[in-house]
Amino acid sequence: MSTITPTSTTEIAQAADVAGLELFDLMNEYQYEQVVMCHEPYTNLRAIICIHNTTLGPALGGIRMWPYQNEREAIVDAMRLARGMTFKAAVAGLNLGGGKTVVIGDPRKDKSEALFRALGRFVDTLNGRYIAAEDVGTATQDMDYVAMETPYVTGIDSPDGGSGDPSPMTAFGVFQGIRAAAKKTYGTHNLDGLRISMQGCGHVGSYLGALLHEAGAKLTVTDIHQENIDGVVEATGATVVAPENIYDVPADIFAPCALGGIVNPETLARLTASGDLKIIAGAANNVLDNDQTGQLLHDKGILYAPDYVINAGGLINVSEELGGYNGDRAKKRVEKIYDNLTRVFDLATDLNIPTHQASEKVALDRIASVRPIADVYTGRARTSWQHKPIALQG
Repeated sequence: MSTITPTSTTEIAQAADVAGLELFDLMNEYQYEQVVMCHEPYTNLRAIICIHNTTLGPALGGIRMWPYQNEREAIVDAMRLARGMTFKAAVAGLNLGGGKTVVIGDPRKDKSEALFRALGRFVDTLNGRYIAAEDVGTATQDMDYVAMETPYVTGIDSPDGGSGDPSPMTAFGVFQGIRAAAKKTYGTHNLDGLRISMQGCGHVGSYLGALLHEAGAKLTVTDIHQENIDGVVEATGATVVAPENIYDVPADIFAPCALGGIVNPETLARLTASGDLKIIAGAANNVLDNDQTGQLLHDKGILYAPDYVINAGGLINVSEELGGYNGDRAKKRVEKIYDNLTRVFDLATDLNIPTHQASEKVALDRIASVRPIADVYTGRARTSWQHKPIALQG
C-alpha cells in the first residue's frame, strides 16, 4: 500500500467540493481501505462505515448519528473522521487503526433498539477489522444494543464489562491538554484566573467545564441546547452568550467542544480582535477549516492543540476494554495526553512549523515505522493490537 499523505482531514471535504464526490478517487488520494454502505429497510437504517488505515491494528472509532442533509455530506464526514482516528490512535501510542461510522438520522427522534441492532450486524460482518464506540449523537445504551449483535464494540454499560460513557475521560484528557498548552504559553500549567470561552456544553463540555471551574478558570459558555447550558451554569456559575457571539468574547483560551470546521479566517479575526487569545484547545474534531488556517495560527503566535491529540481520552479509555478494563489504569494513560501534546508543541518549535503539521509528523512517522512488518488488518491471525500501547520516544 502507498504511504499516507500528510494532508489535513478537513481538506477531504474540500477535495469533494472541488471535484465532486468520486468515491474511489478520494479513497485513492487519501489512502482509505474500505467504505461500507449499510441499509436496513425495516428500521430505515442508513449508515456508512469507513475504515481508513489498519497498519497498527483494527480500526476503532465511534458511531456518530446526525441529521445530514444528504448522503454525500454523510460519506465525506465519515471519511474525514476516520482518517482523524488513524492519527489519533498513532499519536496516542495505541495499536489501533482509524475508522468511523455515521448514521443518517436525528438522534433525538430516530433512535431505536432495532436500528442499532441492525447496525451491529453490519459491524459484525467486518470480522473485527472495525470496532465501534460511542460518538456524537449516540450513548452507552446505543452501544449496548450494538453489542447484542457483535462483540466488536466498546463503551458498553459497566456492569457488562465495559467502560461506560467515555465523555468523562475525554474531558479529563482535554483538561490535561489545556494545562500542557498553558505551560507552553505561560510557563505554568496553573489555570487559575485564565479566561476560557467554551463552545459546546454537551457530554464532554459539561465535564470539561467542571474541571476548568475547579482549576480556577473563568468560564464563558454557549450551546444550541438550553438544557446543556443550564447544567454547566449550575455547576460552574459560567457566563452565557448566544452561540453566534462566542467568537467575540475576550478570552485567553478558546475551547471548541462542538462540531468541527469552526476556526477559519472569519471566526479567527473575531476571536483575536481583543488581542488576548493565546491558545485554541478543545474537544471538537476537525476544528480547523483547512491547513492554511493552521499556518495562520502559527503566524499569529496562537498555540493550537491539534484536535486528535487533545481529545484522544475517549479512545484511550475504550481501548482499555480490549484487554480487560481497569479504570485507574485508563485514567493514568489518558493523563499522558499532557506529555503527548508537549512533545508535539516542542517538535513544532524545533522545526518552526505549525502544531498540526508536527502532530501529523508524529503520527505518520509511527505508522511508517510499523508498515514494513504489518499491512492491512484482516481480523485474523495478528493479535498484537491487544497488547499495551508502546511508549513513544520524545
